[in-house]
Amino acid sequence: MRAMISTTRRAVYPALRSTVLAAAVLVAGCSFMPTYERPSPPVPADFPEVGGDAPAAGIAAQPAAEIDWRQFYADERLRRLIELALANNRDLRVAVLNIEQARALYQIQRAELFPAINATGSGNHQRVPETTSPTGSTYTSHTYAANIGFAAYELDLFGRIRSLNQQALEQYFATAEARRSTQISLIAEVASVYFTLAADQERLKLAQGTLKSETETFELTQKRFEIGATSNLVLRQAQTTVEAARVDVARFRSQVMLDRNALALLVGAPLPAELLPDTLADELNALGDLPAGLPSELLQRRPDILQAEYLLRASNASIGAARAAFFPRIALTAAAGSASLTLSDLFSSGSGTWTFVPTVSVPIFNAGALRANLDVARLQRDIDVARYERSIQTAFREVADALAQRATIGEQLAAQQALIGANADSFELSRARFDKGVDSYLSVLVFQRALYNSQQDLIGIRLSRLANAVTLYKVLGGGWSEAAQQAVAASGR
Repeated sequence: MRAMISTTRRAVYPALRSTVLAAAVLVAGCSFMPTYERPSPPVPADFPEVGGDAPAAGIAAQPAAEIDWRQFYADERLRRLIELALANNRDLRVAVLNIEQARALYQIQRAELFPAINATGSGNHQRVPETTSPTGSTYTSHTYAANIGFAAYELDLFGRIRSLNQQALEQYFATAEARRSTQISLIAEVASVYFTLAADQERLKLAQGTLKSETETFELTQKRFEIGATSNLVLRQAQTTVEAARVDVARFRSQVMLDRNALALLVGAPLPAELLPDTLADELNALGDLPAGLPSELLQRRPDILQAEYLLRASNASIGAARAAFFPRIALTAAAGSASLTLSDLFSSGSGTWTFVPTVSVPIFNAGALRANLDVARLQRDIDVARYERSIQTAFREVADALAQRATIGEQLAAQQALIGANADSFELSRARFDKGVDSYLSVLVFQRALYNSQQDLIGIRLSRLANAVTLYKVLGGGWSEAAQQAVAASGR
């Protein structure tokens, strides 16, 4: 047996080794992949001038993309909720698994660059009847074989497989950027819902306080009506304020429950009661204003733009594969082993066998399928160019919108606070005039409702201010950090 194996190795292995070496040399052949050129950003060189509270573009400050979310969000409860979301959110978990899938697909495609060597063993048993037997008598034949080799290994002379490998690699990179984008969006959504819940709880408390005070007023008015000190109209007008406040209490209580459900879905786990907000904060953190930078810098910060560019690179690589399909393909099949008529002699001396089958396939007629496939690849590249440019335009608008809102949010807040003061004074004056019999109770109701609405609007403006900071941090690429990356990776295991 050892003699047979040694003989086979001397006779066949040099041929296999030469074939593999030749394949390695030929695989470094030419490529028809187009040279990639990044499209020019279809946006202005600067963000629109907004004035107001927004800082000038390009100021010397730490970019948002470099600020860790733990540093940006100072609320410890919110930080812990974000950590829970990073560990349990199912959308983020799917994004992590998509990366693993893309990595596996890339490894599968990369394996096409190398021959797949397999060991096989077979036994063939055949009964030949006397009617077809060359000897005129029935007999049974047995053949045994053991081989090692590879089949249909394509020499990548024109870069078809390398182009497909590059396409898979770029798609893997795009999937990784999609994960980053998902995480940034998740952190922003958790913060937004958290602040919305806090605002709705403040609205609920305000409505409950109003209901309590109006109920007391109604009860006092009812006693005055019973003794004839006031009219039934005034009593019914006081009752309308109570019912309106009761409607608001029920509405905001329902909204608070909806906010909690939304937050629980984002977190992906039951919400600990101690992590729910009490009141709406006035500031997110102790950091200064976020610098917007220049539009060109968004290309390095926004993962959705990077994802679109990687997909564009993948389409560019697919053109190389489509072009290479027009040229001949050379495939190699080789095997070495032994064969015998009996199993006991399978590895005996002199039973060595080998095969070497090169195959050349030249496209001659395919009814235009190759040309159509190349057209599809080029059109997909053009589509991805448009998507890439669209992602840049979308990012530019999102940042510009956030800057425009930030430019006036401080002015809105100051004006709303002044409005509350004016409404409070008007309400007190109208009440005093009603008590003296100068004005009707209707004027009291009008100014009371105006004061209540202005207080509710102030909560909304404070929420808008926080939401604007969250949005600006998100659209500038903030929310990705190494610590968050490790937490997400651990949750995906």
